Parts: sequence; structure tokens; C-alpha cells
Amino acid sequence: MRLDVIVARVLSCRVYEGVIGNVTNAADQPSQRGFMKITEEDVAYVAGLARLSLSPEELKTMTGQMDAMLGYVDKLNELNTDDIVPTAHAVPMANAFRADQVVASIGAAAALANAPHGADGCFQVPRVIE
Repeated sequence: MRLDVIVARVLSCRVYEGVIGNVTNAADQPSQRGFMKITEEDVAYVAGLARLSLSPEELKTMTGQMDAMLGYVDKLNELNTDDIVPTAHAVPMANAFRADQVVASIGAAAALANAPHGADGCFQVPRVIE
């Protein structure tokens, strides 16, 4: 998984919990104070969680990119969504299941016809646990 995806996921949790930069209320939000929404320490922390080693140059680049992403999320938060119904999917979803029907099976001989190896009416596979 790419670092920016991991950072975005972790940061979304941390922003939701109000812990980025010890933010405790909306008035303290970094975007309203005019500086970066994410620090190099935040990116380094998430990179550590992902077991990624970033050079100082990569850390600086990723911090700028993550800050741009969070800035875009702030821009989206400005939208008026009062009359928008929350949804789980972008398009309407219907149950895709069909009713259960009892039908005849194909039988063991037909099922094993194309198997590379079979023994005593069963599929034979290589041992994976020793």
C-alpha cells in the first residue's frame, strides 16, 4: 500500500479524534491559524507504523503532499451538505442474492475429471504443512 494512502487513513482517524497537533476545538484548527495541517513528525510516525524508511527529502515531500490532501478535505468540508442524505454507496444497491434452489450436483467423477491429481474420489494436492 502506498504511504499517502496509509497516511490519509491514519490521519483521518487522528483528525476525527482531535489529536493532530493537540487540536482540541475548531478554533485551534491549523487551517484557521494559517500553517500546515500536518507535521513531518506526523508523517514520520505513520511511516513508522507502515514500517517504511523515508529519507529527509522524502519526508519533506510527503509532508507537503499530505498537507495538500488535507487542504482539499478542508475545502470539501466547506460544502453545505445539510440537505444531503448520508449514503453508504454512490449508486443504489439491491440485494444481489438469488433464492436457494435444490439442483443435482455434477458428481465426484465429473468434478475430478479435470483435476491434475485425484485419489479415492478426492482432490489430491501438495502438502503445505510439514
